[in-house]
Amino acid sequence: MKGLWGCVRIMGAGLALALASSGSAQAEVSFAGKTIEWIIPFSESGGSDTWARFNAPFIARHLPGNPDIKIVNEPGGGGTRGPNSFAARARPDGLTILGTSGSTQFPYLLGDLRVRYDYKDWEPVMVAPTGGVVYVSPSTGVASADEIDKLTDGPLVFASQGPTSLDLVPMLAFRLLGLDVHYVFGYTGRGDGFVAMSRGEVSIDYQTTASYIRNVIPMVEAGKAVPLMSWGVLDENGDMARDPTFPDLPIVEEVYETLHGHPPTGPDYDAYRAFNIAGFAAQKMVVMPKDTPEEVLDAWRQAWRDVFADPEYRARVQSVLGEYEQVTGQAAQSLFVAGTTINPNIRRRILSILSDEYSVRLGGQFE
Repeated sequence: MKGLWGCVRIMGAGLALALASSGSAQAEVSFAGKTIEWIIPFSESGGSDTWARFNAPFIARHLPGNPDIKIVNEPGGGGTRGPNSFAARARPDGLTILGTSGSTQFPYLLGDLRVRYDYKDWEPVMVAPTGGVVYVSPSTGVASADEIDKLTDGPLVFASQGPTSLDLVPMLAFRLLGLDVHYVFGYTGRGDGFVAMSRGEVSIDYQTTASYIRNVIPMVEAGKAVPLMSWGVLDENGDMARDPTFPDLPIVEEVYETLHGHPPTGPDYDAYRAFNIAGFAAQKMVVMPKDTPEEVLDAWRQAWRDVFADPEYRARVQSVLGEYEQVTGQAAQSLFVAGTTINPNIRRRILSILSDEYSVRLGGQFE
């Protein structure tokens, strides 16, 4: 992730002066005796849930007053139910936060009619990039990533939250690679997809890094799952490179070249790449209502800085969440913007694919 953070670190270098002047304001904020609700719009055991539950005790330790943190799972609506609830009832007092994901960003970007929230109404206090790994059942006949060409011989089954969720990234990837995949929609989170995979109900799945490390690696070690590829990360030149958390796994671009003899190009690849970046470079965010008092926002930002510097946190974070740099302050704001905007031409391309191939017509279809 070093290339991705080159410009972000420059913007973050000027934060020291702001920190010095904000100390007195932060001292007035205390969450002593309070319980903070952290809404996660997905089921338990998935990547977002793992991310939140790992971070929760550390942010409680470093917030002024050491409040309790309660994780509230609100799955449903392809990732839109939780943020809809947050938008309707969260007060600007720092006591309710929302953990977003690509599955809350994508419906917003695509004009999904279930969306009753607007990212412009929210303020990020932390942003966390992540990655993800695609894996298959050994029943497919594939024993390693080197045998991925065998997957083109027959149909695969994938448990999905829906085509406007973060699952859009694997759907675009599988489409690009020419894999024959049947999608079973209606699952409420990637955790449910993992359960379906572990029960043998589906044959191909992906999990974001935290869930893959926690849930899938034991399956791989037991011979019950075969890792195929990762989504990769952006390098210093803006090109997709192997994920440092999974350096032995090829990325989609490499797999495409293996299958087709040349690197991917064209509008379908552009669409996949754009939503990969939007979905993973700024995938998980902690947001609050935009009208939250600045001293409360500053208290949260400083708490996250303290979390990132916590020796215990630093010793454990890579083994749980992977080798990605979580950020706050201006760096988080920059990634927040990148993760909630999309090129209009690519958006139209995605809407056309969803309409023509999945009979999904969204509110933005007619713009």
